[in-house]
Amino acid sequence: MLETERLRTRRIVVDDAPFILELINDPDWHRFIGDRGVRTVEGARDYIVKVPMVMYERTGMGLDLVERKEDGRPIGMCGLIRRDEQPDIDIGFAFLPAYRGHGYAYEAALACRNHGVQALGLKRIVAFTTVDNEASGKLLLRLGFQYEGTIPWGREGDVSTLYAYTPLPPIIPIPRPGSPAR
Repeated sequence: MLETERLRTRRIVVDDAPFILELINDPDWHRFIGDRGVRTVEGARDYIVKVPMVMYERTGMGLDLVERKEDGRPIGMCGLIRRDEQPDIDIGFAFLPAYRGHGYAYEAALACRNHGVQALGLKRIVAFTTVDNEASGKLLLRLGFQYEGTIPWGREGDVSTLYAYTPLPPIIPIPRPGSPAR
């Protein structure tokens, strides 16, 4: 769906279950996103059908699988999410530990953010992180998101950090007096 210099994204399919099982059982996924209770490949298949595939069908968007072009290796997920309880579309991402620190998350999230603005015409994209997820917060700031504060999110009593990206309108040059009109 999206392509960058090193990466491409595509919809998650049932055959991606072994990768999804590995990703959603990463300790950082559990810490920052939450334990989905998926412990088997069959459970991962069920998760794919009930979460990403339902989201694609219902909203036309969701988290996509991110793979390296050089070898087709799945390394993470990234995408835009339309949630019923939120007025704005949000961006989400998660990568396996071996592929963090190589610029992949930035590359994928930048392509996703740009797609949201340029192809979908979004005027605002938000992101939510747990308060202690400093790495994701730094990445969002690098992507041009602004910190907006904390909000209630998730289970009762949980708080998340809210970031927002609002693209600047294009600059239209104003002709100087005496210059020919274009």
